[in-house]
Amino acid sequence: MKKKFNLKTLKYDRRGLIPAIIQDYKTGEVLMLAYMNQGSLARTLKIGKTCFWSRSRKEYWVKGATSDCFQYIKNISYDCDLDALLIKVRQVGVACHTGNRSCFYRRIISS
Repeated sequence: MKKKFNLKTLKYDRRGLIPAIIQDYKTGEVLMLAYMNQGSLARTLKIGKTCFWSRSRKEYWVKGATSDCFQYIKNISYDCDLDALLIKVRQVGVACHTGNRSCFYRRIISS
């Protein structure tokens, strides 16, 4: 029998948040960075779509709830320090609120 992962094992910051890097599961493209708390991560696992904690609005939000640009979970990993998440998703539509596929569309250096 597989042991269920305890979400309390993760290291959340002083505000109870952990950064979540969202990546396209097929292409490897990094789509966005958002924050989760224990509740939003639990909800993500339950509904199979990304759910984040809005630091500005102080509320949960499911990516795509208002835009229909949902992110369907394929894989969730955590780093060696237990303080960051990598979430691979099937992205429907765009990930960025600006209308770009990825939030990382601006370059400081480009080769």
